[in-house]
Amino acid sequence: MGYPKEKNFVVFMPREKIVIGNWKMYKTAREAASYIEELIPLIEGCKTKVLLAVPFTTISTASKAAKGSPVLVGAQNMNDAREGAFTGEIAALMLKEAGADFVLLGHSERRHGFGETNDFVQRKVVRALQDDLIPVLCVGETADEREEGRTEEVLREQIEMGLEGVPKEESEKVILAYEPVWAIGTGKSATAKIAQEAHAFCRKVLGDVFGKKKAATVPILYGGSVKAENVNGLALEKDIDGVLVGGASLSVETLAKIVLNCKGK
Repeated sequence: MGYPKEKNFVVFMPREKIVIGNWKMYKTAREAASYIEELIPLIEGCKTKVLLAVPFTTISTASKAAKGSPVLVGAQNMNDAREGAFTGEIAALMLKEAGADFVLLGHSERRHGFGETNDFVQRKVVRALQDDLIPVLCVGETADEREEGRTEEVLREQIEMGLEGVPKEESEKVILAYEPVWAIGTGKSATAKIAQEAHAFCRKVLGDVFGKKKAATVPILYGGSVKAENVNGLALEKDIDGVLVGGASLSVETLAKIVLNCKGK
C-alpha cells in the first residue's frame, strides 16, 4: 500500500481505557485553551487516556495548550485526498501539521447529514494512516435498522468496508467507535448489555478482518448519550474499552467526571 516507514503514531497499550470528547461545532481557540488548562489538573494521575476532537480552527491552539499533558488533540473529519482543488476541504497532512494526533471518520452526522458513504470513509481511513493520523472509525445502526433486525448486517458492512485495504500490521493504529445512531444526542443510551453485545460482534468482525489475535487489541469505544453516571457500567463490560462523548464533553467538569469514572475492572 506504500505506507511511509517513518511514523510518529501515538501508541496505546492494548485495551487501556480511552475517553474521546467530540466538541462538534463548538468552542473557539481561546475557549479551547481555557478548557484544557482547567481539565489537566482535574484528571491528574488518572490512567484513562483522554482525547479531544476539536474544530479545525482550534487544533493548533488546543495542541499547544495540551503539550506535555496526558491530553491528545485530534480532528473531527478530513478529506481523502492528500491535496487538490477541493474548496473548503482539509487534508490529513494539514491536520498533522496543526498538531492533531487522530481524526474521527465516518461519524453518523457525517454519514447521515452529509451523505458520506462507506467507500468514502474507507478512503479516508487509508489516507489517515498514510499521513500519520490515528483513524477513529465510527460505526452504528439507525433506529429503523435495529428494529428491522439489521444491526449486525449494518455493522459488518461498515467495518469491513471501512477497513478494506488496511494491512493487518496497521491494526494497532486503529480505534473503532460503536455509536448507535438512535442513542446519539437523544438521551437514550444503550444499556451496558446492549452495548456489550454490539461490541462483541464488532470484535468478531475485526477478527475476520485482522485475525482474532490482533482484533483482541483494537480499542472499541461506545458513543451515545454517555454520562458520568453510566460510563463505568459500560466500561466494566468485556469488550468496551472506553467512550466517545459528544455534548457532555462541552463541560470540562462533566468530561473530567466521565474520565475519572471510566475505570472498568
